[in-house]
Amino acid sequence: MDKYVAFLRGINISGKNKIIMSDLKSEFEELGFSEVSTYLNSGNIAFSSETDNAKPIIEKMIKDKFDLEVPVYVIRMDYLKDILAHSPDWWGLDNKEKYHNLIFILSSDTPEDIYALIGELSEGLETAQIYKDVIFWSFDRKAYQKCNWWKKTASVGVAEKLTIRTANTIKKVCK
Repeated sequence: MDKYVAFLRGINISGKNKIIMSDLKSEFEELGFSEVSTYLNSGNIAFSSETDNAKPIIEKMIKDKFDLEVPVYVIRMDYLKDILAHSPDWWGLDNKEKYHNLIFILSSDTPEDIYALIGELSEGLETAQIYKDVIFWSFDRKAYQKCNWWKKTASVGVAEKLTIRTANTIKKVCK
């Protein structure tokens, strides 16, 4: 049995796509997943499973039980820990002036495709680096509205291709 993390995109944001985490945890257990735990109210679920293709099972359950079509990104815990072990030196530090994110790609696009689609970084304000199939991205907290990637990652044609988690969330999910 392997350990996984599922990231649900766009739930419990401003009262939209509401799913109570204790209900979601129960539904994961009903699917036969074990060691299920949730983190925050934004759809971060760690679980163990014998199946290596949980994504369609989870998406169907969310549609059936909560009447929502929510994109789900599922990653093996050991793979996620490997990604963290290879994070850039500048990413995930406890620097309160920077905001650190990890971009997971929901679509069939490559990280290079997404990088090109979003475009150039705002010089001196944001930094990004591709590793395997994710993108590490950090930006200046005080100047986020001036950051090109901040605007573009939330834009139509891009936002639906991604799910983004903060460094703190990723680190806590991996404990």
